[in-house]
Amino acid sequence: MHIARAARSTLIRLGAVALASTLLAACGSGSTGGQQSDGKVTLSIDLFGTFGFEEAGLYKEYEKLHPNITIKQTDTEQEQNYWKSLQTRLAGGGGLADIQGVEIGRITSVAQLQSDKFEDLNQFGAGKLKKNFTAAKWGAATTKDGAVIGLGTDNGPGAMCYRTDLLKKAGLPTDREVLAKQWSTWQGYLELGEQYKKSAPGKSAWIDSVRSIYTNVAGQSEERYYDASGKLIWETSPTVKEAWDLSVEAAEAGLSGSLDQWSPSWNQAFAAGSFATLPCPAWMLGYIKGQAGKAGEGKWDVAKMPGRAGNWGGSYLAIPKMSQHKKEAYDLVQWLTAPEQQAKLFQRIGNFPSSVPAIEKVADTKDPYFSGAPIGEIFGSAAEQAPVQILGVNDQDVQEQIAKALFEVERKGTSSSTAWNNVKKGVKNALG
Repeated sequence: MHIARAARSTLIRLGAVALASTLLAACGSGSTGGQQSDGKVTLSIDLFGTFGFEEAGLYKEYEKLHPNITIKQTDTEQEQNYWKSLQTRLAGGGGLADIQGVEIGRITSVAQLQSDKFEDLNQFGAGKLKKNFTAAKWGAATTKDGAVIGLGTDNGPGAMCYRTDLLKKAGLPTDREVLAKQWSTWQGYLELGEQYKKSAPGKSAWIDSVRSIYTNVAGQSEERYYDASGKLIWETSPTVKEAWDLSVEAAEAGLSGSLDQWSPSWNQAFAAGSFATLPCPAWMLGYIKGQAGKAGEGKWDVAKMPGRAGNWGGSYLAIPKMSQHKKEAYDLVQWLTAPEQQAKLFQRIGNFPSSVPAIEKVADTKDPYFSGAPIGEIFGSAAEQAPVQILGVNDQDVQEQIAKALFEVERKGTSSSTAWNNVKKGVKNALG
């Protein structure tokens, strides 16, 4: 989970909810869970966006299997806000949940710099689960001395989600195989966007925001912000340059709706039909369903992503050392990330598994909401072909500064060179 995971919700997350959970956390000391005199345990789980557990009914299933357990979830829509709050609570040692979500862009930072604040899940027997996960998913949450500080939930293999009704009105093809060939490259995708712009229905844009282009192009290469030695290379990275140039080109061509992702206006745009295409990792399917609602069923479809296969997002569940119910928390984490539950999540919500057995289980999955698209095949192929990305401790910090600068380009008309200089200043400040 993210971006975003960063980042992700099937419902519009109200800022008041996030603020309330933060205030409650700030007042606590230790875990926000509790044990009653009758032996029943309340487990707290604090997440960002949509992990899908609650929406898929998994908490209710677990509580039915374990009558002594009650699960209480809090969440924050935007991962950046969640992360800041988590850092404050980790530093203060209080207000932490029994289980905390960690976005893939943060997991290296946690494993390298904050592993002392989280339980080594090996002590509960996590080592026997290694075979269940892809090597990259397992390795990213493992410290240099072998401690495992989180179990993986989903991965974010990418595809392209699109509105068939809008493309049809603009005179463009709607068949997923035809479109996949026409936008087999990102340049082809932009050229198709130029055609769409000429006959776009209403005031609809080709894409929600150019940051969608940037994030997905950047997720299609092994190296982006760090090299294999751990050196920060984002300023000279060919991947970053390619993603930046394509995004700026789309902005200057007027193909973007200039929507602030995860904002109320962005959420409303799904139902309003304000844009025709959206590069979408698997977890975005549930978000689209939640925002577009029943009226959007059958209007959306899914095709192969332009360019190479890539990954955007994916998350982990970790247990802070301040948790008062470590064993019960681990039992829940193990169950939620087990192949059976990961398969259910994909089939019910769209979050693609990081569990190898679960990936095999969902290979034939189709989604009626997305016009019967063979999502198991599309996302499974992308997951198989996606590169194993090199992650660094400040991945998310760099990406946030680039996203902020691209927003200036598409919303304010800031030149590419000026915006890039702003990225360099922003990264310098963010990294101290």
